[in-house]
Amino acid sequence: MPVVAVALYKEDGRWLMHRRPAGKQHGGLWEFPGGKVESDESPANALVREIREELGIAIDASDLKPAGFAQEGEGERPRPIVIMLYTCTVWEGEPQALEGGAIDWFTPDDVLALDKPPLDRALSSTLFQKRPD
Repeated sequence: MPVVAVALYKEDGRWLMHRRPAGKQHGGLWEFPGGKVESDESPANALVREIREELGIAIDASDLKPAGFAQEGEGERPRPIVIMLYTCTVWEGEPQALEGGAIDWFTPDDVLALDKPPLDRALSSTLFQKRPD
């Protein structure tokens, strides 16, 4: 199952993370915001839609830079998840947690230390081996 996520980066060196609402799968854990890719969407367009719905900000697909991916192992569920992570440094609006939970900005070391779902742990490890252009 294709899923997209974004690592929003501020010039002060901090990255936005979203804490999942209690009661949802992985509730209380921190993740990169995003969501599922619908069958009629490209990954970048799905991410533009998801971020508008989840954070209330506008991003442009042309500002997204691929940063890596993480996937569940075969047999973990009928359709294993593959998360494609993008970075973005340009957006319009102030991010808000519109679908519950919380958001905050963290340094790379703080992101690595947060309690995260397994795929987000893998994504953050990959991301912080790289730096935005």
